Amino acid sequence: MTATLITNIGELTTNVERGGDPTGVLRDAAVLIEGSRIVWVGASADAETHLLRRDAAPQTPSREGSDVSRSGSDVHRVDAGVNPSTPGGNPTPGETASVHRDSGYRPHSRGTDAVSREKGGAGTDVIDAGGRAVVPGFVDSHTHLVFGGDRADEFEARMTGTPYAAGGIRRTVAATRAASDEELRARLAGFVAELHGQGTTTFEVKTGYGLSVHDEARLARLAAEVTPEVTFLGAHVVPAEYSERRDEYVDLVVGDMLRACAPHSRWVDVFCERGAFTADESRRILAAGVAHGLLPRVHGNQLGPGDGVRLAVAAGAASVDHCTYLDDDDVAALAGSDTVATLLPGVEFSTRQPYPDARRLIDAGVTVALASDCNPGSSFTSSMPLMIALAVREMGMTPSEAVWAATAGGARALRRDDVGVIAPGRRADLVLLDAPTRVHLAYRPGVPLIDRVFKDGVALV
Repeated sequence: MTATLITNIGELTTNVERGGDPTGVLRDAAVLIEGSRIVWVGASADAETHLLRRDAAPQTPSREGSDVSRSGSDVHRVDAGVNPSTPGGNPTPGETASVHRDSGYRPHSRGTDAVSREKGGAGTDVIDAGGRAVVPGFVDSHTHLVFGGDRADEFEARMTGTPYAAGGIRRTVAATRAASDEELRARLAGFVAELHGQGTTTFEVKTGYGLSVHDEARLARLAAEVTPEVTFLGAHVVPAEYSERRDEYVDLVVGDMLRACAPHSRWVDVFCERGAFTADESRRILAAGVAHGLLPRVHGNQLGPGDGVRLAVAAGAASVDHCTYLDDDDVAALAGSDTVATLLPGVEFSTRQPYPDARRLIDAGVTVALASDCNPGSSFTSSMPLMIALAVREMGMTPSEAVWAATAGGARALRRDDVGVIAPGRRADLVLLDAPTRVHLAYRPGVPLIDRVFKDGVALV
């Protein structure tokens, strides 16, 4: 089994609460990965002793700092920023290296940042983080990645004063229906590569740009090829051919369309908004999805005050997304529930709508997540670092709150407890930043700070 030790982490965000800090920051820390899981988290100073103890007395993981079984005794050290093929890189196969400790952040050139995964026999790669920060992989709980076409002209029009409206979705529906599976699959693969390159290791994908039984089913099938978090969103808008027969379209959504999509989906969603679906229609659609074994989530309160938030809470939805226009009753309903308020600041950036008031929600005790809402109409970005920067600059969140919302908060919005946290037994989804602290995600917006990304223990970037 492959083992990797990341040591000399200047700032480790674990999201395991310590001393009132929900992000559970550790300084000068280390993380040990075996296979797809994290098996130990602790101080860099304890890493070498821990590896020796594992050799002597293998155990199973139970808690932070616990011992685990080990796949081999060779330890191969790799310094971040050092090409292992050059002097100072990996030891030769079979050579045992001590765990190197060198406090202080060391910036480096990305061009020399390759890390070799090659080993002679079983062993442990040791990656020297050089004082850099490590955070959990970002969890993007709201995307629309399977679509055809482009709506750059709409964005340009908005920037000159044309208000955003939901009707542009129908343009993307037409382009998506005209695209082949191969075209959609290739474009989806490009978006997934974007996500990974920006530190996102878990993501949800919605349907909603097919709006026919055939096309919604193929979007769900394509999405399921890249993520287990697939959401059936046949209730995105009423398509043009049903504009005068909306009751028939709702019948189709809760009938043949749902039956075709449910086998590929985990979630059911509805756009409960003016210009989309009413509260009564939304309740019916969510209930039908639940009857087919899907879990509910809601688009709500994006374009103005409405019923979306309270409908989501009443339905036991995992998340209600957007939450731009909330009254006191909406906030109270969220605070008294397990429903996550997922905020999508990329939408407000792209549409010039008011940003949601995250500070109000957090102070009321609401669980807040951040997501990209990557889509061609209102938020054509896949960057979770940008969402963090916008949340800090525009929505009243602190950097620590924004990073938590983009990791642990997103995991809660997907009802996942295996991601969004760096702790023994959790998935080894981590992001090594080329920065001494996570604050740089907001402090240096637009700068490529993602140094290395691990998904299930495998280095993607």
